[in-house]
Amino acid sequence: MSKMLLTLAGACFMVGTGCTTPGMHRVLRQNLEAPRSWPKLLAVYMPWFGDHVHMDVGYSSSDPAILRRQIQQARHMGISAFVVDWYGESQPFNDHNFDLLQEVADENHIQVALLYNEAEDDDGQATDEAIAAMDKAYKAYIGPEAPHRAAYLTYTGHPVIFIFPKHSKVDWNRVVEHCREWENPPLLFYKDEPQPQFASDFAGFYAWVQPGQQGWTPDGSNWGEQYLQEFYKNMTKKHPEKVAVGAAWPSFDDSAAKWGLNRHMQSRCGKTLDDTLRLYQRYFDDAHPLPFLLIETWNDYEEGTAVERLSFTQCSKSGQVEANSN
Repeated sequence: MSKMLLTLAGACFMVGTGCTTPGMHRVLRQNLEAPRSWPKLLAVYMPWFGDHVHMDVGYSSSDPAILRRQIQQARHMGISAFVVDWYGESQPFNDHNFDLLQEVADENHIQVALLYNEAEDDDGQATDEAIAAMDKAYKAYIGPEAPHRAAYLTYTGHPVIFIFPKHSKVDWNRVVEHCREWENPPLLFYKDEPQPQFASDFAGFYAWVQPGQQGWTPDGSNWGEQYLQEFYKNMTKKHPEKVAVGAAWPSFDDSAAKWGLNRHMQSRCGKTLDDTLRLYQRYFDDAHPLPFLLIETWNDYEEGTAVERLSFTQCSKSGQVEANSN
């Protein structure tokens, strides 16, 4: 059976030991034991740092030198594309930074994709806003006039757009019908599952960091195993015709976010990342490969999921330690 081993270089998993890792520059090491190179490793990227509405992480997402450094680091970790949080033209700072990132990605032979967030406000305009966002994406980043379209992520020759739902007020039938006019219509991937009337609009579904039906635990011990198991079972049994996008995450802590709800997942001294990276292997193999595995996230420091600077320190005898992302 073909395996893709994604290992944590030097991370501490043994109970009763202390550990310090030198960072994440060698964390996601790929050992491909067969010609097939699936799943492709992607990472969710937040483009908003340097904007005053978000926390200060020591750099601006609009600095090309920072973007080049991040891309080089991501490539070294085996990441082949950044999936970038995006709100269309409603957030110009983020849109501008995606433009910069795609240009730098094109120069450095890595890919990018859009993670379109549905409109926050339920004002009856969500569908029109989604169509306007798709038009902007096609003109500037994906279509024949886009200057760096070669760097945009594709699957089976079609551009891929991830969709993050908010109030689920978008009429995706209208959006998909509109996008059929593109020279090369996109494949849309939705978080978990959409409403039944829109299921046929999406080529695939992706998993997202969450604990599942068991819910968040006060001590953060629920790292999402049950949720990922159910997602993979659902994709293989209920939706085998859809593209499955797996997920992995190092931890979760939204205490630094303005919108935080005091939710936590322990890093377990790196074991949460290692376990979520490997869990897909129970359900997919060479005969039925997982196309993509999405790291959640590259740099969301506000929700404690960033792998960009991740190291695991001060492992206790129980292994209960949070990730140090500073």
